[in-house]
Amino acid sequence: MKVGLVSLGCAKNLVDSEMMMGLMKENGLEITSSPEEADIIIVNTCGFIKDSKEESIETILEMSAYHKFLVVTGCLVERYLNDLKKELPEVDLFIPIRDYAHFIELLSNYRHIPLKGELNCLNRVLATPPFTAYLKISEGCNNRCSYCAIPLIRGSFRSFKKEDILNEAKNLEKRGVKELVVISQDTTRYGTDLYADYRIENLLEDLLKETSFEYIRLLYLYPSEINDALIELIGANERLTPYFDIPIQHASSKILQAMNRRGNLDDLKNLFDKIRTKVKNPILRTTLIVGFPGETEDDFKILKEFVDEIQFDHLGVFTYSREEDTASYNMKPQVKKALANKRKKELMDLQRQISNRKNKLRIGEKHRGIVTGYDHEKNLYTLRSYFNAPDDIDGVIYFSSNKTYEEGEIAQCRIVDSGDYDLYGVDEEDFQ
Repeated sequence: MKVGLVSLGCAKNLVDSEMMMGLMKENGLEITSSPEEADIIIVNTCGFIKDSKEESIETILEMSAYHKFLVVTGCLVERYLNDLKKELPEVDLFIPIRDYAHFIELLSNYRHIPLKGELNCLNRVLATPPFTAYLKISEGCNNRCSYCAIPLIRGSFRSFKKEDILNEAKNLEKRGVKELVVISQDTTRYGTDLYADYRIENLLEDLLKETSFEYIRLLYLYPSEINDALIELIGANERLTPYFDIPIQHASSKILQAMNRRGNLDDLKNLFDKIRTKVKNPILRTTLIVGFPGETEDDFKILKEFVDEIQFDHLGVFTYSREEDTASYNMKPQVKKALANKRKKELMDLQRQISNRKNKLRIGEKHRGIVTGYDHEKNLYTLRSYFNAPDDIDGVIYFSSNKTYEEGEIAQCRIVDSGDYDLYGVDEEDFQ
């Protein structure tokens, strides 16, 4: 029997998908990427914002056309289970996140096949390339940002036990993973609910001691929870990539307050100044929301000026998505979509100029990292260094070499050219 799985949404959802595939494989089912060949198709959905919900529905309908046993899981199901049951009779089985502990039991009841076991972080079929993997360290979120549905879907913040995390990391290392990407809804809150004096920096110290990954990278850092100890630890350890993914969402103190975000404009300026003071050549990445209810031209001007001042290396912009049951749903005045899109374009145009300028300054730099593949159209290898994360949001480093590399090998190149977002290099051994 064969099973196919489509994973939508974020890396945290992908880890759940990998555990589902691991459970299927453990029960003797063959994993296939072809829906035509599959006997069972699982769609692990995202339900975060309007666009992701629409993508999930479209994917469910697309997979239903193959007339296979269709299982739908994930965030969309957790949030809209009853509605989906009414609107999507094409689906044979819905499994919300709350029922993941009974995943196999529910599937067995419907398929009448003898399955056993449960979702287990030590039993994952990695959907990432074999040299990189995500390590999820917690579930849920306590921040209660007024626009965000994550607490409605994933619940309150819950750290995983440090022993379980370290065991999972060691397991991934044994499987040949060279780059470990630490993730959660709120990575910097780790440990606050479980331990009196064990935080994210302590976990990173243990990961450094007990494993030998080439690189350990953090994603999703909440600004007000980034302390001096964490910054200094990253600055002092070459195996911790100096990559600060800090979604700030806005810079206007008024809008930040309306978003129920901790901190203000001055706090953000001080944070980024501190990182650049304490860490050599840090990479700063953020995401922003424009068109939040009540965002005026003055608020947008503050945001735009802040982006111009901080000069982020990587930046993404979303237009506000009005999500039912969130605190901002009934906030007024709502910003027109056309205006929000205009502001998004302005910010992205500004960021393109910033990125182009900063990339030119990287010409001459040496970048050591993991060879992630070969681009046959460009006839160049691709490299991931501290500069770019594995989620395909940042730019790409391309490099030429007289040597033949396999995916996952370590290489070093010298940057010789740049584009708006991408860098171009030559293998250091060939550089003259």
